[in-house]
Amino acid sequence: MAYRPVLNEASRTYERTLTYDLYTDPKVFELEKEQIFSKSWQLVGHISQVQNVGQFFTTEVNGEPIIVTKGKDEVIRAFYNVCPHRATVLEKSEAGQKKIFQCGYHGWTFHLDGQLNKAPNFKGEDAHCVSDRCLRAVRMEIMESFIFVNLDDNCKPLNESYGDFAERLKKFPFLKELKRINSKTRVIKANWKAFIDNYLECDHCYVAHPSFVGTLDMENYQIITCENYSLQFSDIKPDKMMGETDLNQAEVKGGEFYWLWPNLMMTIYPGPGNIATIQMIPIDHETTLGVYTYYFRDENLSQEEKDLVTFAEQVRQEDVELVELEQIGFRSRAFNKGVYSSSEKAIVQFHDLVLEALDK
Repeated sequence: MAYRPVLNEASRTYERTLTYDLYTDPKVFELEKEQIFSKSWQLVGHISQVQNVGQFFTTEVNGEPIIVTKGKDEVIRAFYNVCPHRATVLEKSEAGQKKIFQCGYHGWTFHLDGQLNKAPNFKGEDAHCVSDRCLRAVRMEIMESFIFVNLDDNCKPLNESYGDFAERLKKFPFLKELKRINSKTRVIKANWKAFIDNYLECDHCYVAHPSFVGTLDMENYQIITCENYSLQFSDIKPDKMMGETDLNQAEVKGGEFYWLWPNLMMTIYPGPGNIATIQMIPIDHETTLGVYTYYFRDENLSQEEKDLVTFAEQVRQEDVELVELEQIGFRSRAFNKGVYSSSEKAIVQFHDLVLEALDK
């Protein structure tokens, strides 16, 4: 049984965290798939991947095959990547550009807007039976050039789901100039929530991230919780720019680290215009696919941008090692829950949202 956090007024700390069975029980994982990942906004891509008519990319959301493409009318749309005839995956390529989509099973073809073009095995009067067999659309919205989908047709609009998050991003005008440069994946031997927990506090930074602590002003490091998201931020130490650009010339003068419910993190580091996304996509109850994607203005990175990536990769490697050790402890009979510190309010928020979604 999972317990909601309880505030201890004497110590101003939260006594109980999520019980560890929520990190190790396969039944909980199945419930999360249905109650969390099929009902939340999930980042799937960036408009730089579909700049031209006919460009597309394919992905998966909670096990569902998805295709995103730009139509002749310049509109970006998302569909289930499934043929309405016999449920075959329609497009097998990860990305490309086409004038029309064709199913490799019976040759059905579809326009870029999802409308049926031809169904070769339905002729004459039979053709009327399938005239309305179009690709099924998926709820899709774009925020600051990032493409999100939601498998729940009745979900709240994206902008209404995250309070003032979109407004916060508007202070970074360079975001509209960035494009997806590269994406890396890593299989992490830990429950997806373990990495989120790790991201949402920086008590461990002093022990595990010497380069991070040496670069940012930790005395003024702040964590705030907002509607379905949280933000951590601090200025950079004046003598610690990651590269040769003077601090006064930097587009970004401090680090800002966002988490969006349930499994998306966005990081903006000091220096030239940049943003990186981290997605924790659960594979099973004790295995997670970490997806790390970088966005800059140009694929030919400057030395400063390369240094930034190296810095971020080092911090992430340190975090992965921590959460994989944590997962071993989750399975131990030694303890069945942890303890919150007063600085871990963002974790409390995350845990409350998990328990609410699972009706615990």
